[in-house]
Amino acid sequence: MTGKDEFVSYSPLPSNPNPHPNPYSYPNPYHQNVVVLLPTYHPRFNSRRRRCILYSLALFLFLLFAGVAFLLYPSDPEIRLVRIRLNRIGIRTNPKPILDLSFSLTVKVRNRDFFSLSYDSLDVSVGYRGRQIGFVSAAGEDGRIRARASSYVDATLTVDGFEVIYDAFYLLEDIAKGVIPFDADTRVEGKLGLFFFTVPLKATVSCEVYVNINQQTIVRQDCYPKSLGDPLDQSADIEVGDT
Repeated sequence: MTGKDEFVSYSPLPSNPNPHPNPYSYPNPYHQNVVVLLPTYHPRFNSRRRRCILYSLALFLFLLFAGVAFLLYPSDPEIRLVRIRLNRIGIRTNPKPILDLSFSLTVKVRNRDFFSLSYDSLDVSVGYRGRQIGFVSAAGEDGRIRARASSYVDATLTVDGFEVIYDAFYLLEDIAKGVIPFDADTRVEGKLGLFFFTVPLKATVSCEVYVNINQQTIVRQDCYPKSLGDPLDQSADIEVGDT
């Protein structure tokens, strides 16, 4: 050993313990901030809320479909006997009961659909106590009714020399009372043009007409749809016929 203490010199530690690997780069003298970007978080819809939206959408589509079907679904035309006029009535009892009468009728046909209605003819029959005694068929001007529109058809029914055989007793009884009940059935059959399809439609109205043979007038009439039985037009315009 030497007389003098031996000292080992150490270089001071660098300020940056992790020196940049590039020897030509210098440390940034400014303070560096580290920003960590996290993925965006999308919360899921509540399952109850999603079901509520789906149910509301399904209900809206159902109501929309039901409304369109209600508007486009074909319905039978509405017919009313708006005017009935007794032109003449005559009864001969010798040697057999023979009936002569003439009616003038005005029938209103209303198309309730959103498509045009075409019909070939309108049939009116008159009967006495369930037996037909006269029939007439009348057609409109062009046989076509526009959507949501009405058409009026006139018809005249004449019966000459109708021999009453089966109901002669009832006819004589009604003659004694002075009032004879008649049955008037009005029927219309048509076709509705629905896009590329044709839908057949028909409607029938039955009326009970009471005729005063002494005054040659109609004293009362009751009309109702033959298939429903509800009163339809009891306030029709009744005119007195010529004597």
